[in-house]
Amino acid sequence: GHGVPQDYKESVKWYRLAAEQGDAEAQYNLGGMYYKGHGVPQDHQEEEKWYRLAAKQGFAKAQTNLGNMYYKGQGVPQDYQEAVKWYRLAANQGDADAQSNLGVVFEKGEGVPQDYKEAVRWYRLAADQENADAQFNLGAMYYKGHGVPQDDREAVKWYRLAADQENADAQFNLGKMYYKGQGVPQDHQEVAKWYRLAADQGYPEAQFFLGVMYARGQGVPQDYKEAVRWYRLAADQGLAQAQFFLGAVFEEGQGVPQDYKQAFKWFR
Repeated sequence: GHGVPQDYKESVKWYRLAAEQGDAEAQYNLGGMYYKGHGVPQDHQEEEKWYRLAAKQGFAKAQTNLGNMYYKGQGVPQDYQEAVKWYRLAANQGDADAQSNLGVVFEKGEGVPQDYKEAVRWYRLAADQENADAQFNLGAMYYKGHGVPQDDREAVKWYRLAADQENADAQFNLGKMYYKGQGVPQDHQEVAKWYRLAADQGYPEAQFFLGVMYARGQGVPQDYKEAVRWYRLAADQGLAQAQFFLGAVFEEGQGVPQDYKQAFKWFR
């Protein structure tokens, strides 16, 4: 809290008093406490109850979160159409998260007929409000030419905006664009920079490809030990490619002592 020690139980007490008097923001905040298990045991049904009360009063963030619960089937049966209904109500009030989520359901055809142009329209509304997920997804639509003419430069522009907001998907994809020289000049140092930022956030593909860069000395000094370190981080997250490469380095003794048992473990 501001100027007071954080006391979740105390927060819950005041939120509940206001929520029971019909204050929509307090209802939304109380739902959030049940979602996080702050000051109360985590309880998705209580979360849903309070979000719904706030959502019915037109509180946009509660409408978005209620939509998320239907989308994931958390605390309620999974229902894409119901998710879309709540996303739309919040999106029409300008809620960027809801706009971004509407983009996703139109792109995938979940609860609505698949419609790339409509997906792009919602992504753009959210992206223009600096929603990082929407910026990344809009970039991906330009990359694939879905609902817009294919345009690598435009893809790079949106990836970069999202990457600058620490969106790991965007950081990794921006790295790939520099690797292939798509929409930007090929630049291995830029590749390594963006892969590292995503890898530091635990993004397994970025960890693996950063390992490859170290093994080849591309954009970074060649360093087999460092390659192995990144392979292992990705392999521990279950990335098959990384597990295979880790098996190979143990078999060959590259950056690690040769160890056939370890090699066999990772090849399996």
